[in-house]
Amino acid sequence: MKALLSSVIIPWQQPHPKPRIPVVCCSTINGSSSSSSEANLQSSQPQESSNAEEPKQSEIWRLFREAQKNILHLNQHRLKAVEDLNKINIEKQLLVDRIEQLELEKQTAVAKPQDRLSMFWELLLRIDSMVLMGMVTIGEASNLRRLVMDHKVSVAEVFNDTLQKSDAEILAELRHFLERNQRFRNGFHIVHVCTEMAPLVSVGSLASYVTGLSCALQRKGHLVEVILPKYSNLDLDEVQGLQEIEAECYSYFNGQLHGNRIWTGVVYGIGVTLIQPLYYSSFFNRERVYGYSDDFERFTYFSRASLDYIVKSGKQPDVIHIHNWETAIIGPLFWDIIVKQGLEGTRVLLTCHDLNSQCLEHPEKLALCGLDPARLHRPDRLQDTTKAHLVNVLKGGVVYSNKVVIMSSIHSKGRVIHSLSHGLDHTLNIHKNKVVIAPCGFDNCTWDPSTDNFLPQQYSVKDMKGKAVCKAALQQHLGLSEHSSTILVGCIFSKVSDVDLENLRAVFRKARRIDVQFIIKGISKISSVNKLGLVHEPLKDKNVRFIDGHDEKQSHLIFAGSDIILCQSFHDPVLQVPLKALKYGAAPIAVNSNDDGFRNFVEHDYETTNFSRFISSTFGNMSITQALDEIRNNPSKWKRKIMDAMEMDFSWDAECCDIHASAYTAIKNL
Repeated sequence: MKALLSSVIIPWQQPHPKPRIPVVCCSTINGSSSSSSEANLQSSQPQESSNAEEPKQSEIWRLFREAQKNILHLNQHRLKAVEDLNKINIEKQLLVDRIEQLELEKQTAVAKPQDRLSMFWELLLRIDSMVLMGMVTIGEASNLRRLVMDHKVSVAEVFNDTLQKSDAEILAELRHFLERNQRFRNGFHIVHVCTEMAPLVSVGSLASYVTGLSCALQRKGHLVEVILPKYSNLDLDEVQGLQEIEAECYSYFNGQLHGNRIWTGVVYGIGVTLIQPLYYSSFFNRERVYGYSDDFERFTYFSRASLDYIVKSGKQPDVIHIHNWETAIIGPLFWDIIVKQGLEGTRVLLTCHDLNSQCLEHPEKLALCGLDPARLHRPDRLQDTTKAHLVNVLKGGVVYSNKVVIMSSIHSKGRVIHSLSHGLDHTLNIHKNKVVIAPCGFDNCTWDPSTDNFLPQQYSVKDMKGKAVCKAALQQHLGLSEHSSTILVGCIFSKVSDVDLENLRAVFRKARRIDVQFIIKGISKISSVNKLGLVHEPLKDKNVRFIDGHDEKQSHLIFAGSDIILCQSFHDPVLQVPLKALKYGAAPIAVNSNDDGFRNFVEHDYETTNFSRFISSTFGNMSITQALDEIRNNPSKWKRKIMDAMEMDFSWDAECCDIHASAYTAIKNL
């Protein structure tokens, strides 16, 4: 404060000499004033001068005190401003820190659960690499895998920078983590060995099945991984952390060991291993997946390489899950050769998606992968029932698997074995106790009207207002008249047969007499979809629209806006049209070649699926004409059916997953 006062210059002082301010001593000594001081003051200055100076002195002091107050006041404001500025800077920094924290939490939240699963799988795949490189024993690797499986969340947090650490660093942390955590594992470890997986490679129903079922099983606490051939045309856009394992991996084929490159990554939270042959590099470096004269050699090589990789990487899965004839050879390979290499606790499950495709080959070719042709070319093993000089690869899978799952949404176990087995009825009947039927599912994360971002307004069974909005939007989008009372029928096909075309023409002719609109959409890469034009030409009508090609948003809107969805079959494992229709509140009506047009008779066998029993009691025996009549004449009954259908769960997470989990449990108890 003294410094501030000393630096103040009072302008009115500068032009004048410094005023002489008399100093009066007012101290009292022994009760009396000092008279000498007063006398000296009086003698030094005349009385008149003293009286004249007093107003000036008083004014000077007043101004001085006022200036002093102003200075103090300004200084207080300055200090307050500095203090406020410091507070603002602190608050600003806190705000910046909070924004960064929220952004990090947002990224973490978006990552759950898929990014955590990705980190979890990256860690498991790094353990595989450690085994192949000789850093850990098979026994220790098994313990480390169990540790990771039992502590998914905590492990993902501890090892969130897996890719930035060396194998040695990760191993040290895992061993330390193992010392502090021991717990029993309840879920199964399942390894799919297959030839398709969405979205990497999709040809038929196998691709969506492997991905959908694997995700559903992992959501229920099981550990699932997939082994695939590394085709040259794989779609790798959705693969996270793709890397090659820098270790030699050999497999047996045609009398000697051959090297393979091993790639690992994560797809939708599922660990994926890709096997790339070196010597037989042409096996999977082709335009198509199937349809070559050496398909037996190609997929037998892959099957044996997959088993050799499982053994060398130290995996000890509960179940090796194989699919169709392409990997069915794993059944005899496993039990005749591999099981004694540390996999005594592993079991084999075979899924059949198409019993018509079985692969018949000469017995001597079995020796390519190390099998004994003489031992297997027998009626109770691989010998084909009809062509006894050949071996049947799919039959071998049925005989040597602990459980066989046949995918069929509508047919009973008895019907499949006796009428739809394409010559395998004798074998399936012998092994019928290990045969189960399972329906396909669909992805209810993508296909759910209550969360569907493709729709103009979402809706659910509790609030159906959005469905009317979607219907109006679909009509407007395709230039149809917008009337809520008009019945809108969507038709979604992947392949249109000549019989289907005739049925479509017959229905359109009948529908002209009533207020019905039709939207026909073909989804296929094959030319048969162009047959839709054959329907369009003779039936050009203001109430009919034809759409060709794939448009995801448009497909969602058709399901949401339609009252009825015509489909080719209730068993539709590729497009899953009936399942999506039920979820979106549209009645699925199937097309077949019966004389009465659109009908599909579903069995009432007790060994059918829940889906089959539900559809048979609602829309399974209903023609398009009957459906239209019920909408018009009994709307309350129709609405109740639709509401009941929307409340059902036919996704991968429901019946399909439960049947497979039960099958895994059954074979582990053998």
